[in-house]
Amino acid sequence: MKKILFGLLLFWSTLFAEVIDRPATVEFVNNPKMKIIDIRTEGEWVQMGVIRNSILLTFFNEQGEVDTDAFLEKLNKVVDKDEQFAIICNTGSRTKLVSNFLGKKKGYNVVNLTGGMMKLFKDGFEPEYYAGADTNSTK
Repeated sequence: MKKILFGLLLFWSTLFAEVIDRPATVEFVNNPKMKIIDIRTEGEWVQMGVIRNSILLTFFNEQGEVDTDAFLEKLNKVVDKDEQFAIICNTGSRTKLVSNFLGKKKGYNVVNLTGGMMKLFKDGFEPEYYAGADTNSTK
């Protein structure tokens, strides 16, 4: 009986989960009201810079491996499950996978920033320098 109730609860929560695909724009990432989770690797943060006030939370490590439990634990410290937030990566390919996982499988309210940092750079975005682990990241 508990398994049935859990299954129904999980199904019910996915009915209200939402994944919105939205192009990454300078205006959007400069909106202080929207939390932006940067899921790129630390190497990418160092090489390309970061969005001011974004939350740095790697999903895939440098070897392409994932620890979803650790990621979700850290994510839950910075967003509420029903709160809308955006995720960004380099080109948008990782965020497509991660946003579907978070929204459709885990019930989060996610905005997938399509085109990622590369689109922002093409539009003239100037990132902040990433100094390493001594910043306000949430790795």
